[in-house]
Amino acid sequence: MLRFPEGFLWGAATAAHQVEGNNINNDWWVKEHAPGTHILEPSGDAMDSYHRFREDMKLLADAGLDTYRFSIEWSRIEPEQGFVSRASIDHYRRMVDAARDVGLQPVVTLMHFTVPRWMHDQGFWRNPAAADLFARFTEVALPIVKDVEYVCTINEPNIAAMLAGGEDASNLVAFGLPNPDLAVADMLLASHKRSRDVLSSIPGIKSGWTVATQAFHSTGGREADEKLYQYGYPRDDWYLEAARGDDFVGVQAYTRTFIGPDGPLPVADDVETTLTGWEFFPPALELGVRSAWELSGHTPVMVTENGIATADDTRRIAYTDGALRGLHAAIEDGIEVLGYLHWSALDNYEWASGFRPTFGLVAVDRETFVRTPKPSLAWLGRIAEHNALDEPAMAPL
Repeated sequence: MLRFPEGFLWGAATAAHQVEGNNINNDWWVKEHAPGTHILEPSGDAMDSYHRFREDMKLLADAGLDTYRFSIEWSRIEPEQGFVSRASIDHYRRMVDAARDVGLQPVVTLMHFTVPRWMHDQGFWRNPAAADLFARFTEVALPIVKDVEYVCTINEPNIAAMLAGGEDASNLVAFGLPNPDLAVADMLLASHKRSRDVLSSIPGIKSGWTVATQAFHSTGGREADEKLYQYGYPRDDWYLEAARGDDFVGVQAYTRTFIGPDGPLPVADDVETTLTGWEFFPPALELGVRSAWELSGHTPVMVTENGIATADDTRRIAYTDGALRGLHAAIEDGIEVLGYLHWSALDNYEWASGFRPTFGLVAVDRETFVRTPKPSLAWLGRIAEHNALDEPAMAPL
């Protein structure tokens, strides 16, 4: 029996633009509908979770999970600069309350990639006033998160910096990541720190940002090792180092990438891959957690995302089982891990890849929006209820 620490959080995660539907006032909606876009299909109604969030939360709670991470949509809350939608604040506050009503602890993300159109038009994260704007948004959001224990400021700032130049977002964490915009990275860090300053005005809130750890592997040899550092540090390690002193750091781990003397290598032909084309590699989570712990100077870690895109739910269970065993090994070695939040609660909109990659513990019919829990949800819920992983007792249903 592999037991997890007392109070360990077990849950699942979503992001506003990927599940809510009709976030027409943010920059991603514009990109989805731009002529010649590389984005496969628009988000449209997505999973209609803006209206069905209570049902989604109850499915998680009924299965045995105790935590739900979701994001709030800046473009709904501040659709025009300086204009605050009280109705949208009330909506997201109801989500916090609804989570607690069904027995879930809310973990709230302030910014999960998307920004209002006006923010993007003013220069996005290149705007010299971006940190001020994000701090102001954090102030506006305080009534939503005033009694939320864990608040994520910025989701995957390392990916955001790599996508800031407008590159194709279909390859978010895998072979051939674009060069990060270092000025954008600096602004994201400044925005994160300003947001944390605001959040610290409320006793009890713990805050941090979430990083897409990418388990870069050297193919061996001095040149490959040097390239690994050159390639990996500005795409991964720098953001983990920057989390030093935060209340926690989120780890979002999915796969690995090999780095040779000339840079990243494509996934080998003889390995199992997922619907995103990434290698099926459960140890990515343990490696990401260990890296975050060491580089951040032992900042507590929360697994804010981990999962795979697959149409075969037995492979989702196998992947998650392997990831959790590695996570337990990291905990046994003294790493403080606060919880595990699976990506994703629902099959959802996966950015430039559209709806084809299915990460969810719950399937959603896009015509009727009927939710159908998968066996993996019941399996993970049983682990959560036992707070332990034991193969005979927790065998897939």
